[in-house]
Amino acid sequence: MIIYLSLFLTYLKIGLFGFGGGYAMLSLIQHETVEVVHWGSTTPWLTQAQFTDIVAISQMTPGPIGINSATYIGYTVTGSIWGSIIATLAVCLPSFILVLLVSRFILRHKENPIIKSIFKGLRPVVVGLIASAALLLMNGENFTDTTYSVAIAIVSFALTYFAKLHPILVIILAGLAGYIIY
Repeated sequence: MIIYLSLFLTYLKIGLFGFGGGYAMLSLIQHETVEVVHWGSTTPWLTQAQFTDIVAISQMTPGPIGINSATYIGYTVTGSIWGSIIATLAVCLPSFILVLLVSRFILRHKENPIIKSIFKGLRPVVVGLIASAALLLMNGENFTDTTYSVAIAIVSFALTYFAKLHPILVIILAGLAGYIIY
């Protein structure tokens, strides 16, 4: 029972402080699940390799990566569907409550220069959090040979930015290149 409470509180905290969406909260999820020892446990919930696998599965599954990873980690930690449900609800709950409370205020004051400045100031924070997630995923489990990985990233960027190929097509091509190379 303690594991469920610990899981709920951990994902409530992740949901509360996870500004910028799923990729932005990945570093916090990684810290809480791979580095922190929670109530009722003697070791962290996941190893770095397990976390990397869960992130990969969460990226391939339809839906937001933060919610998908909460679902998978909840099941992995508890071994039950209840862990998945608790982690998923806990990560969504702060955003749901905050949107309910703030939406009327923001709609009423959306043209206010202070509100505009606040949202403008949050943009670089979100970019930094997403960059942090990208750096977090650059590890030995994801990159065995960085030369090919960097080449695939550069070609993918060029195809998207300069050749204006659709990002989904570029993702498929990058996946095929990775499959062939590795």
